[in-house]
Amino acid sequence: MAIVHRVTVQAGDFADGEEAPLPVLTNRKLVTETLPLPVQGGEKATFTFEAMEKARQSKTLQHHRFTLEFTSNPAWYAVKALPYLMEYPHDCTEQIFSRYYANSLATSIANQQPELKRVFEQWRNTDALVSELAKNKELKNILLQQTPWVLEAQNEEAQRKRIGLLFDLNRMAQEQRTAIRQLREQQSDSGGFAWFPGGYDSWYITQYILEGFSRLRDLGVSDEADAQNIMRRAAQFVDLELADYYSRLSEEQKEAGVLPSLAIHYLYTRSLTLDMPVEEEAQSAFDYFLEEARDQWQKQNLYEQGMLAVVFQRHEEMDMANTIVNSLRERALYDEEQGMYWKYNTGFYWYQLPIETHAMMIEVFARVAEDAEAVEQLKIWLLKNKQTNHWKTTKATANAVYALLRYGDNWLQETELAAVRFPDLPEATYAAPIAEAQGATEAGTGYFKTSWPAEAVEQGFSAIEVQNPNNSIAWGAAYWQYFEHLDKIRAFEDTPLTLNKQLFQEVMGDTGPVLQLVTPKTTLQPGDKLVSRIELRVDRDMEYVHLRDMRASGLEPTTVLSQYKYQDGLGYYESTRDASTDFFFDRLPKGTYVFEYPVRVVHRGAFANGIAEIQCMYAPEFSSHSNGVNIQVGE
Repeated sequence: MAIVHRVTVQAGDFADGEEAPLPVLTNRKLVTETLPLPVQGGEKATFTFEAMEKARQSKTLQHHRFTLEFTSNPAWYAVKALPYLMEYPHDCTEQIFSRYYANSLATSIANQQPELKRVFEQWRNTDALVSELAKNKELKNILLQQTPWVLEAQNEEAQRKRIGLLFDLNRMAQEQRTAIRQLREQQSDSGGFAWFPGGYDSWYITQYILEGFSRLRDLGVSDEADAQNIMRRAAQFVDLELADYYSRLSEEQKEAGVLPSLAIHYLYTRSLTLDMPVEEEAQSAFDYFLEEARDQWQKQNLYEQGMLAVVFQRHEEMDMANTIVNSLRERALYDEEQGMYWKYNTGFYWYQLPIETHAMMIEVFARVAEDAEAVEQLKIWLLKNKQTNHWKTTKATANAVYALLRYGDNWLQETELAAVRFPDLPEATYAAPIAEAQGATEAGTGYFKTSWPAEAVEQGFSAIEVQNPNNSIAWGAAYWQYFEHLDKIRAFEDTPLTLNKQLFQEVMGDTGPVLQLVTPKTTLQPGDKLVSRIELRVDRDMEYVHLRDMRASGLEPTTVLSQYKYQDGLGYYESTRDASTDFFFDRLPKGTYVFEYPVRVVHRGAFANGIAEIQCMYAPEFSSHSNGVNIQVGE
């Protein structure tokens, strides 16, 4: 709403005036509160939407909508990532191999499980191929067009829409032939690969290509003559690289003990190709680094320890392999929702990346420990990571898809839909909408969504019972939307995101500026400097997260320029708007963060300072908001 004010001045026969609108913000806000519904395979779970108790306590709250969505088989989200491997635009060696890798996996899936190909055909021209960033617009606190991530959503949607092409058998065969020809041409006479054509042969890139071919062969996907020839020549190259590295070590270095990351990767890669004997010139180097691995495995990071466990298992040194596995098991964390995982420092080197590391752990517990239960728990973490993150590198996607398809139960074959009911409501109240939604369920994922309008929302919706008939994890969410006065909104903390918003007044003390908490009883004056502080806690890594801090109309920010900022290793874009300050996080790692920005008091009166609200745009079921607070300015 806007009020137009007009000022006129007249003197004799002359007059002048000015007219301008004065926007008035409503004191009521549409609030979306969410309840994630994760259910383990073969289990039944009951969830309580405790936030709906507010409806009984407030006389001003008005229901708007209740929405239920559920995905019975999230494993298909990993398959949706496959087109990214084949569509990467650059012709570096690693990307060319990724295209070969994706097409080989797709061919294997299509040939071994023809019913899966029909799923992709059903996905065409449906919302199944829409990016998670662009889905569920009515349940998100901000339009995608108002974020910096429009291009990412368009790119992911375009990649998914090409998934039908990926599973075209004729096209796959042609793509495989093209990729293997390019790899054959880019392999040097010595057997090595450069990152880009014309560059120097790279020890790591060559080992990565050899590792990838070995994994495809392990899956029974690629065993053609060209691939075998490439693998044989690559194995000879990396053998000689190891021998050359070893020859350049001084006797003092050898005596002290040297075990670089590349040597560990070499031992792992060659353990996958035991049918190709180590070159005679490299045997002494091989023996030396294998012995160092026995002595120094505890000094290595998680990824490297996982590789060494596989190395010792493949060389039939089970005591060493089991020692490493037992150590990994002791350091693992377990969560009922997120499965099994580890807490460790991540970085930008190839052996510090979280998705690749976790995929390696799945291989370790499947191949070495033969622990089926642990493998399923590890796969749960990987899928839960996909729920809130976009795998943006070909290497991460390739490793994750390999781990999910190669080890444990084949979750792609689960076809039963989860049963959802509201035990506190008569079945006639909810059964028909759910049945109708399940009748139009998305192929593969088993995703469905249904809503109830304001007049149909009852208190009984607060209890939700879900039965998961499949062996794989399933998840969904309930969304309760309502209108409420800003000062009566209470904090919502039922998701992995938690917000606490406070307003402080900056006053001068004996030793300098001091911050004093502003309460509803605090009387402010125009010109006072305030600091808005938001404390955010998140219990898992997330991407594409939006935080909005609403601002009272009697306050004005002192910093009006939108800009990219860095704080304690976290990068984010801060955007100042008329009635709020917005924060956009491309990546929000697990942890606790505090954000502050200054404002000035400019008007007298009683104001609602609004709330701070946060939501993961990739998984809107993860959201939260703070309390609403009133402030008093003047007498």
